Amino acid sequence: MAVEQSLMLIKPDGLVKSLTGDIISKMSETELKIVGAKVVQVTRELAEEHYQHLREAKFFDELIKYIMGEYHTKRVLALVYHGEDAIKSIRKIVGSTNPEKAEPTSIRGKYGRITSAGVFENVVHASENPKEAEREIKLWFRPDELVYTLYPTKIEKVTIDKVFWK
Repeated sequence: MAVEQSLMLIKPDGLVKSLTGDIISKMSETELKIVGAKVVQVTRELAEEHYQHLREAKFFDELIKYIMGEYHTKRVLALVYHGEDAIKSIRKIVGSTNPEKAEPTSIRGKYGRITSAGVFENVVHASENPKEAEREIKLWFRPDELVYTLYPTKIEKVTIDKVFWK
């Protein structure tokens, strides 16, 4: 068994249906640790980069609109889980991408649906393999947003404008 990490997203349909607590409770069965969590308003740039491998798919545009919240809410809960066989453990609990083919007791089997327009509302995203997990985690999180250093980092001096509370 290998120690791994995985990105998991609770997508806009999961948030609008108030499934966050149920999903996180179900995920606790894995005994993995949450090492990063944040609510994100997904930009088109982030959505397209996240789903870059599906750019040529005929449903790409619908997928981008879906993850950006055009059908539900403009929020996604991004989580990073860490531990033994994280990817396999998470993917077993979330179920098949197609909610109609997912095990009925899985997250997608229980809460997912395919709309009459053919959009897969499958509630969550989970990394497919270690390479994708690393790419996705680095896309959605900065190193200082995680409680563990999962990948090599570097320090660079930058000058930026930052927003602070008044």
